[in-house]
Amino acid sequence: MLGLLLLTACGEAAPTVTPGDEPPSPPADELTPIDLQAGYGVRGPWFELYVTNPDSPLSPQGTGGIDGPLVDAINAARLSVDVAAYSITLNSVRNALINAHRRGVNVRIVMESDNMDTSDVQRLLEAGVPIVGDNQEGLMHNKFMVIDRSEVWLGSMNFTDSGTYDDNNNLIRIRSTKIAENYSTEFAEMFEGGSFGSDIIPQTPNPTVTLDGTRVDTYFSPDDGVLNAIYPLLENAQESIYFLAFSFTSNELGAVVRQKAEDGLTVRGVMEKEQVKSNTGTEFDPFRQAGVDVRVDGNDGQMHHKIFIIDGSIVILGSYNFSRSAEERNDENIVILYDRRIAEFFMGEFQRIYAEAQK
Repeated sequence: MLGLLLLTACGEAAPTVTPGDEPPSPPADELTPIDLQAGYGVRGPWFELYVTNPDSPLSPQGTGGIDGPLVDAINAARLSVDVAAYSITLNSVRNALINAHRRGVNVRIVMESDNMDTSDVQRLLEAGVPIVGDNQEGLMHNKFMVIDRSEVWLGSMNFTDSGTYDDNNNLIRIRSTKIAENYSTEFAEMFEGGSFGSDIIPQTPNPTVTLDGTRVDTYFSPDDGVLNAIYPLLENAQESIYFLAFSFTSNELGAVVRQKAEDGLTVRGVMEKEQVKSNTGTEFDPFRQAGVDVRVDGNDGQMHHKIFIIDGSIVILGSYNFSRSAEERNDENIVILYDRRIAEFFMGEFQRIYAEAQK
């Protein structure tokens, strides 16, 4: 399986990234903590990182979470807010979008059509905010916002109460006009062009960007061939692979993870227990049979992350579950971040979830 040749959507072999290819990362101690009552956050020179904390005493009250900084960013918008949302039921985000629209900001939304029949979506429409549904068999599964064409918020968190306060989720805020251009282009394909799923033509303007010494790669699914981006990074891992997976049914990714464990690397993972029970073709059982240290989560809500941490220096995150549907049918996105500081932050999240997980 390690010899598997994966081809990109354009027919070219995916670039191989080996240790030493990525630019050096700044020291891991340069991040500034962000004070949150129901979540964890840190700030770097061009990014902010957030994860939810379902164990916080304030989470059942739906306050103090990582939606706070996102709402502050929407409130500070002056020109535009473009939203790609699988679902919207979070009052704080809904109200911030309506208020932005009322003060003259150009607010636009694309959504998964199956999730548009809610009171929150109805209130947005009644306020005059335009919303375009995907109207396709696959899912519009993105969760991102582009604000003033200069920053992007993305990750695994749906803009819902449960996504913010019950589930394990992540958000990253990236301040970069080039990364924003990538997401604005993808948004325009959906909102203006009505192109979803496999109808989209690959045209990410800045697939690789270097921000203050950190390489950031952007991929959209299904047009960019996300599997072809993730596979070689796992295949070339030298020391360790850690993963947090809501859904893991990809045969290709499962095989390379097992091979790296067989090769002697440290491989550990936590998967969402309900998905392990219900997924056809879940990789959980093959992992366990191969002796991989993989566990089911201990959260009463969903363990909704979709994260790989490779060699303590590369992080893959976004909306993309490790599944065939995410690869071939759904509208998804990931970023690949070559930065030890970011990896260290998400290792902290992995360790919290791993400590509560069940063998």
